Amino acid sequence: MPGTFEPLPGGGAAVALDDVEISIIRSLAVQLLELIGPGPAEDAPDDPLAELFAEGPSEPPSDPVLRRLFPDAYSNPERPASPRDAEEQRAHSAEFRRYTENDLRAGKRESALAVIRSLNELPSASAGEGGAVLKLSPAESQQWLGALNDLRLAIGSRLEITDDEDTDLLYRLPDDDPRKPMVMAYLWLGGLQETLVGTLMP
Repeated sequence: MPGTFEPLPGGGAAVALDDVEISIIRSLAVQLLELIGPGPAEDAPDDPLAELFAEGPSEPPSDPVLRRLFPDAYSNPERPASPRDAEEQRAHSAEFRRYTENDLRAGKRESALAVIRSLNELPSASAGEGGAVLKLSPAESQQWLGALNDLRLAIGSRLEITDDEDTDLLYRLPDDDPRKPMVMAYLWLGGLQETLVGTLMP
C-alpha cells in the first residue's frame, strides 16, 4: 500500500503516508487555499445572504495558476476565432464566469479543506512512529481526487506544462535544476491521483 491508494471493503480508499508526505500534502493544500482566497461570506460574515446573491468576477484571473484552475468556458486556443467570434466568446465567458466562478471556488476550497481535515485527524501515535494509514470514505475520496487534480494543475502551471511532451521533459531534468523538487511533487501527486481513480472505478 505505501504510496498508492487501495480500495477499502464497502467503498472508500486507503493509503500509507509517511510524515514527510503528510507534511507536503498539507502544505500544498494550505497554499492552494491561500491562492483560491476566501469566499464572499468570509468577506461579509454578518450577512448570511451575501454569498447567495453575490456575483463572481467577469474577467479571468491575472495569476496564470488561477487561470488554469478557472479557465474561460467559451475559448478554444486550438481553434482561433475571427475578431467578431472572439468578442462574442469573451462576452459569453464573462457572463458564465460571473454566475459560476464563486461556486467553483467554493467547491475547490471545500476539497482542499477536506484534505487538510483528514490529515489533521490522523492518529498522533501513528504519526509519531513515522507515518499513518489514511482511510477515506467514498465522499472524501471524491474530494481528495478533486484536490489532487487542482494541486497538479497549479504545479503544472508553474512548471509551464501544456502537453505530454512537456511532461516527458520533466523526467530528464538534471538533479541540480531548481525545478526538480516541484517536478517530483507533480509526478508523485499524479501517481496518487491515478491510483485513487482506480479505487473509484467499478
